[in-house]
Amino acid sequence: MRIEKYSFGKMVVDGKIYTKDLKLFPDMVKPEWWRKEGHLLQLDDIKDIIQFKPEILVVGKGAFGFMKVSPEVEEKLKDLGIELIAEKTGKAAEIFNRFSAEKKRVCGAFHLTC
Repeated sequence: MRIEKYSFGKMVVDGKIYTKDLKLFPDMVKPEWWRKEGHLLQLDDIKDIIQFKPEILVVGKGAFGFMKVSPEVEEKLKDLGIELIAEKTGKAAEIFNRFSAEKKRVCGAFHLTC
Protein backbone atom coordinates (compact mmCIF):
# COMPACT_ATOMS: atom_id res chain seq x y z
CA MET A 1 0.00 0.00 0.00
CA ARG A 2 1.52 3.32 -1.06
CA ILE A 3 0.24 6.88 -0.96
CA GLU A 4 1.43 8.35 -4.23
CA LYS A 5 0.20 11.90 -3.70
CA TYR A 6 -1.67 14.05 -1.24
CA SER A 7 -3.09 17.51 -1.80
CA PHE A 8 -5.94 19.32 -0.06
CA GLY A 9 -9.05 17.14 -0.44
CA LYS A 10 -7.36 14.47 -2.58
CA MET A 11 -5.19 11.42 -2.01
CA VAL A 12 -3.87 8.98 -4.59
CA VAL A 13 -3.31 5.46 -3.23
CA ASP A 14 -1.90 2.76 -5.48
CA GLY A 15 -3.11 4.64 -8.57
CA LYS A 16 -6.66 5.31 -7.34
CA ILE A 17 -7.91 8.82 -6.49
CA TYR A 18 -9.85 9.41 -3.27
CA THR A 19 -11.60 12.68 -2.46
CA LYS A 20 -13.12 11.77 0.91
CA ASP A 21 -11.43 10.84 4.18
CA LEU A 22 -10.19 7.27 4.25
CA LYS A 23 -8.57 4.53 6.29
CA LEU A 24 -5.70 2.41 5.04
CA PHE A 25 -4.80 -1.12 6.03
CA PRO A 26 -1.79 -3.03 4.67
CA ASP A 27 -3.90 -4.62 1.92
CA MET A 28 -7.11 -2.58 1.79
CA VAL A 29 -8.53 0.93 1.55
CA LYS A 30 -11.72 1.87 3.38
CA PRO A 31 -12.95 4.96 1.51
CA GLU A 32 -15.47 7.62 2.55
CA TRP A 33 -14.63 7.45 6.25
CA TRP A 34 -16.96 9.45 8.49
CA ARG A 35 -16.33 10.23 12.13
CA LYS A 36 -18.91 10.70 14.88
CA GLU A 37 -17.68 14.28 15.19
CA GLY A 38 -15.94 15.66 12.12
CA HIS A 39 -12.83 17.11 13.71
CA LEU A 40 -12.44 14.79 16.69
CA LEU A 41 -11.09 11.25 16.38
CA GLN A 42 -12.86 8.97 18.87
CA LEU A 43 -12.65 5.26 19.67
CA ASP A 44 -15.84 4.48 17.74
CA ASP A 45 -14.19 5.93 14.62
CA ILE A 46 -11.34 3.40 14.62
CA LYS A 47 -12.90 0.19 16.01
CA ASP A 48 -11.93 -1.71 12.85
CA ILE A 49 -8.33 -0.53 13.12
CA ILE A 50 -8.15 -1.57 16.78
CA GLN A 51 -9.52 -5.02 15.87
CA PHE A 52 -6.84 -5.33 13.19
CA LYS A 53 -4.16 -4.83 15.88
CA PRO A 54 -1.55 -2.85 13.97
CA GLU A 55 1.86 -2.04 15.39
CA ILE A 56 1.38 1.59 14.36
CA LEU A 57 -1.54 3.88 13.60
CA VAL A 58 -0.70 6.97 11.56
CA VAL A 59 -3.37 9.67 11.75
CA GLY A 60 -3.52 12.48 9.20
CA LYS A 61 -5.15 15.40 11.03
CA GLY A 62 -5.88 17.39 7.87
CA ALA A 63 -3.88 19.83 5.78
CA PHE A 64 -3.82 22.35 8.63
CA GLY A 65 -4.04 19.86 11.50
CA PHE A 66 -7.58 20.78 12.59
CA MET A 67 -8.69 17.23 13.47
CA LYS A 68 -7.84 16.35 17.06
CA VAL A 69 -7.26 12.94 18.61
CA SER A 70 -9.29 12.39 21.78
CA PRO A 71 -7.41 11.53 24.98
CA GLU A 72 -9.36 8.26 25.21
CA VAL A 73 -7.99 7.19 21.82
CA GLU A 74 -4.45 8.03 22.91
CA GLU A 75 -4.92 6.09 26.16
CA LYS A 76 -6.52 3.03 24.55
CA LEU A 77 -3.85 2.73 21.86
CA LYS A 78 -1.12 3.06 24.48
CA ASP A 79 -2.77 0.32 26.58
CA LEU A 80 -2.90 -1.94 23.52
CA GLY A 81 0.73 -1.28 22.61
CA ILE A 82 -0.19 0.45 19.34
CA GLU A 83 2.10 3.35 18.52
CA LEU A 84 0.14 6.48 17.57
CA ILE A 85 1.60 9.07 15.22
CA ALA A 86 -0.68 12.04 14.53
CA GLU A 87 0.54 14.72 12.12
CA LYS A 88 -0.77 17.04 9.42
CA THR A 89 -1.90 14.81 6.55
CA GLY A 90 1.00 15.59 4.20
CA LYS A 91 3.59 14.54 6.76
CA ALA A 92 1.44 11.63 7.96
CA ALA A 93 1.31 10.28 4.39
CA GLU A 94 5.12 10.29 4.21
CA ILE A 95 5.37 8.50 7.56
CA PHE A 96 2.77 5.92 6.51
CA ASN A 97 4.70 5.19 3.31
CA ARG A 98 7.95 4.73 5.19
CA PHE A 99 6.46 2.22 7.64
CA SER A 100 4.60 0.45 4.83
CA ALA A 101 7.83 0.11 2.82
CA GLU A 102 9.50 -1.34 5.92
CA LYS A 103 6.72 -3.98 6.00
CA LYS A 104 5.47 -2.78 9.39
CA ARG A 105 1.91 -3.66 10.39
CA VAL A 106 0.70 -0.09 9.89
CA CYS A 107 -2.75 1.42 9.44
CA GLY A 108 -3.66 4.96 8.51
CA ALA A 109 -6.65 7.21 9.16
CA PHE A 110 -6.56 10.32 7.00
CA HIS A 111 -8.61 13.53 7.10
CA LEU A 112 -8.07 15.04 3.65
CA THR A 113 -9.28 18.61 4.04
CA CYS A 114 -8.80 21.15 6.85
